[in-house]
Amino acid sequence: MACGAHLRGAAAMWYNLHRQTTTQTTEDGRQDDGAIQAVKILFLFIDGVGLSAPATDNPVNPEVCPALCALIARHSRPIDACLGVEGIPQSATGQATMFTGVNCARAMGRHCEGFPGPGLRKIIEESNLFLQLCKRGKRVAFADAYLIDRPEDLAERRFKSVTTVMAMTAPQTIRTIEDLMANRALLQDLTRETIQDRYPDVPAIPPQRAAGHLVSIASENDFTLYEFFQTDVAGHSMDHARACAVLRTYDRFLEQVVQLVEVAGITLVMTADHGNIESISNRAHTCNPVPFIAYGPREEEIRSRVRSLCDVTPAILESWRDGE
Repeated sequence: MACGAHLRGAAAMWYNLHRQTTTQTTEDGRQDDGAIQAVKILFLFIDGVGLSAPATDNPVNPEVCPALCALIARHSRPIDACLGVEGIPQSATGQATMFTGVNCARAMGRHCEGFPGPGLRKIIEESNLFLQLCKRGKRVAFADAYLIDRPEDLAERRFKSVTTVMAMTAPQTIRTIEDLMANRALLQDLTRETIQDRYPDVPAIPPQRAAGHLVSIASENDFTLYEFFQTDVAGHSMDHARACAVLRTYDRFLEQVVQLVEVAGITLVMTADHGNIESISNRAHTCNPVPFIAYGPREEEIRSRVRSLCDVTPAILESWRDGE
């Protein structure tokens, strides 16, 4: 994706400033950029975005979200979210499959919606992407901020998402309200507008600034995950205007992320757990394939390994094996 000179210049300036704080010094006094040049992956999980032909009820189009559509057109492949199980794909089994490499819909005998139950939680807790990367000594970050004071506070939640169950197996990945206020985390809505009534001291920000915060986090870690689920919420609403507004906000964020990772040499990986928003006239999820996007160093190798949600975690793990 080509970028304008002003955007590239701004991205380069940001990266050079950030780089000054992350370079390492060797014994003879020379600066070593090896930590920056090493493989780094930024994984954008966007909930409920499938692939479908252009239609009046499909807001995933270049007029609404040009950056997303350009990535889909040039740097993606369609992958299966149905997992060989009858019925409509759902969030719990789709996300668990994505982050474990286990076909969780088949293991459960059905697609499971919402929050994972005991059986699904057991699969996630035993082996997930965060755990496997941490065992390899990788620096891992979950960039979404929880509105809590301490990571231990998550245990008190009655309902836990797949990503929360995964994060709790590697507590060092969890980010709190303190991290959000220090710009070391992102809110699930990007702009923080949804918490202004409860947290007036946390200023709202434009999505482009959230992109800068995220790439700063990714520059300091080997693997960074950011989850955005407002697309799925908008899809369920059957409100075309709302869906377009959500996609436009995310697209402004995504465009800036692309500029920044290009300069920083970070590989961007992006996919969804199932379709939804691409068929706004239907309240339910869809059986459409979802895009698997890889953009940056070794993107073709990573993409070539992924044909379904089952392949996402193995492909990410394999990308480090190739570089080690």
